[in-house]
Amino acid sequence: MIGLSVAVGRFVEALFWAIFRVAGVVAGIAILSVLGMAAAWVIGRRIWKRKR
Repeated sequence: MIGLSVAVGRFVEALFWAIFRVAGVVAGIAILSVLGMAAAWVIGRRIWKRKR
C-alpha cells in the first residue's frame, strides 16, 4: 500500500511540474510575441516617417 501511495505522489508531482513547464513556455511565447510586435511597430513608424 505504501508503494502505491508513493507512485501516486510521484505521478501527481510530475503532473504538477509538467503543467508549470507548459505554462512557462506559453508565458514566454506570449512575452516574446508582444516584444516582437512592439519592435515591428517602432521599426514601421521609423520607416513610415522616412518616406514622408
